[in-house]
Amino acid sequence: MLVYLSKRLLMMIPLLIGITLISFVVIHLAPGEPTDMQTDLNPKSSVDMRDRLRERYNLDKPLYIQYGLWMKQIVTLDFGESFAQDHRPVLEKIGERMPITILINVLSIVVILAAAVPIGILSAVRRNSMFDRGTTVFVFLGFAMPSFWLALLMMDYFGVRLGIFPVAGLKSIGYDYMSPGRQYLDIAHHLVMPVFVSAFGGLAGFSRYMRSNMLEVIRQDYILTARAKGLSERVVIYKHALRNALLPVITILGLSIPGLIGGSVIFETIFAIPGMGKLFYDGVMMRDYPLIMGILVIGAVLTLIGNLLADISYAMADPRIRKG
Repeated sequence: MLVYLSKRLLMMIPLLIGITLISFVVIHLAPGEPTDMQTDLNPKSSVDMRDRLRERYNLDKPLYIQYGLWMKQIVTLDFGESFAQDHRPVLEKIGERMPITILINVLSIVVILAAAVPIGILSAVRRNSMFDRGTTVFVFLGFAMPSFWLALLMMDYFGVRLGIFPVAGLKSIGYDYMSPGRQYLDIAHHLVMPVFVSAFGGLAGFSRYMRSNMLEVIRQDYILTARAKGLSERVVIYKHALRNALLPVITILGLSIPGLIGGSVIFETIFAIPGMGKLFYDGVMMRDYPLIMGILVIGAVLTLIGNLLADISYAMADPRIRKG
């Protein structure tokens, strides 16, 4: 197991370098520069001022030199300063927003697994039943419905018309004057709709994956043997079939983590949640290169860690992986 983990950790290093290189090049290919935001709306700006700003931000150097200087900072865990007017350290700004995004994504994964696995099992066991057909319709809706459209519908119905959930933000007015327990409930109240929007598409897909995997597993010979031995259907399904059916789902879960993190940009912007997604959107609008690269690097690290955890779970579920 240790050898398997060591190999996976070593493979993460070139992957991270490749991700940062591609992201750095793509960002600089986008039209506009950070200096435009500071000089275009300033009537006192001049060409000399623009050149001094470009020199200060190292934008006057070739792209490979800029990447080398940036990598030199990253090795020492220095993400630089933001190009925004506050000029705060990038790591400090990300550190304020990252816990919120991680919390939403973790809650989304928990909701997806807690709902998709039972739905998939029941759909497979009760194939062609009314429950199976109803979940099939649910899956098609989940795949077809854009997340931003679902967020707007929920904001209009549950937030504006019914007034059940808040439509924006993470805290209510007067949050600082609430008791600790009331503060947790207030944050949870604000997170209901964002977590649901984040998990809805994944829930539809994972339930379908679970169903197809269970249908394939319960047709295997060892399941027929287990039933022939007189084992109860509950033991056959949940002890013998479920573990093998979960293997592909674990792999897909690791691959879906980048989508969950990338989706944070959409629903955090719509719900005005101060997370990494909203910070990334603001950084792109301002061409804040250090902030954008810092968020991309941390997002890439979180994605690689998520894939590593999926690989570990896969190896724990299937001894052939870790022994091979």
